[in-house]
Amino acid sequence: MIRRSPLILGKKTYETITNDIAGLTEKLPDARYFAGLAGAQGLMIIFLLAQGAIVWWGMGLMGVNHPVGWGTDIITFVFWIGIGHAGTLISAVLFLFRQKWRMSIARSAEAMTVFAVMTAGLFPVLHTGRPWVAYWLLPYPNQRGPLWVNFRSPLVWDVFAVSTYATVSAVFWYIGMVPDLATIRDRAQNKWRKRIYGLLSLGWRGTARNWNHYEMVYMLLAGLSTPLVLSVHSIVSFDFAVAVLPGWHTTIFPPYFVAGAIFSGFAMVVTLMAIIRELVPVFKDYVTMDHMENMNKIIMATGLLVGYAYGSEFFIAWYSGVEYEVFIFKNRAFGPYGWSYWIMVTCNVFIPQLFWFRYFRRNIPWMFVISIFVNIGMWFERFVITITSLHRDFLPSSWGMWVPTIYDFGALFGSFGLFFTLFLLYIRVLPAISISEVKPVLYVGREEDQHGHH
Repeated sequence: MIRRSPLILGKKTYETITNDIAGLTEKLPDARYFAGLAGAQGLMIIFLLAQGAIVWWGMGLMGVNHPVGWGTDIITFVFWIGIGHAGTLISAVLFLFRQKWRMSIARSAEAMTVFAVMTAGLFPVLHTGRPWVAYWLLPYPNQRGPLWVNFRSPLVWDVFAVSTYATVSAVFWYIGMVPDLATIRDRAQNKWRKRIYGLLSLGWRGTARNWNHYEMVYMLLAGLSTPLVLSVHSIVSFDFAVAVLPGWHTTIFPPYFVAGAIFSGFAMVVTLMAIIRELVPVFKDYVTMDHMENMNKIIMATGLLVGYAYGSEFFIAWYSGVEYEVFIFKNRAFGPYGWSYWIMVTCNVFIPQLFWFRYFRRNIPWMFVISIFVNIGMWFERFVITITSLHRDFLPSSWGMWVPTIYDFGALFGSFGLFFTLFLLYIRVLPAISISEVKPVLYVGREEDQHGHH
């Protein structure tokens, strides 16, 4: 009989699992962790300074102009929304399909989703130029009389979609932590720790009724989250697809954006897990090479889908016979921004093909580098869609170029500092691996004798 590899290494017991995971919140981290946190906070300070200057002096500090009215803010907004997709897919969809290998990475993937959506939400608000009146986007009776938001605008649909996604993802993440928060509460020696985790654990006592309600609610939230994997990035794609601009007005955008979001999201999970395994060595026993390889296979599969979408766009533009569509796609590949198109294709289509080889799928340095390239390529995908369609539209008299400024770079790279700071703080304050889900799969794949006894 072929035996599967163990999902947890290190000959763990129920007690050592609790000590490993709960212990992360109880002791001071080592110097490697503080070095990583300091680097993330340095980038976050750059983000705060750049965005503070933009809010104070105005959007003119960034590269946006006429005709390119959408720049770094919108590109990076779509990028971060895409990053959040893998968390929902791993936590909800794989849960419904009863995939046991998701147990060790689901909690961190859910946290990644929440932090990515929080980071993404800042960009469209700041892009308005007047973030202090961003509440005007919300549909409510207000002091402006009969003036309501335009419900036919996809930008308003974004508000509904992203806020729903953020709310459901945060609730799903939090509900999953309740039993583990109670475990930390019961182990706490400090009265303030006991009070704080006691409030967070919602009075959990581990009774049969508690577990029955928990499993029912978790299943319902997983079912509710699953359609969001498709709906959220489909609606984000409508920001482009409902416009009449050549290169945007295409029906392939919703599935194309969803596949790309899962692609970039899994790449970010691989990046995070590769970093966390080094900063927090106990993760190596729970996030094994098999977990990493499974995620790399998904990256390879979704990379092929994205490559198919790139080819379909050019074919349909040619097949349609519409000269404006033909022009815009020729301009994408061979125009002034052609370099960005070929960076996108190289990073998203060619480099992930290395995962066909088992050596690259199971080699941490290689998978880390490839995952970085994937997310570089996915940022450039949004760059290509946004910039190359806007900078040359129907009339040559309207053509122009977009050039990023130092504030664009500060907003882009600084956003990673905000994201990584939130994530690194999370793994030291909250249970980063699900104790209640890992224990039931402790013996999966372990050697058994011929009678099936451990």
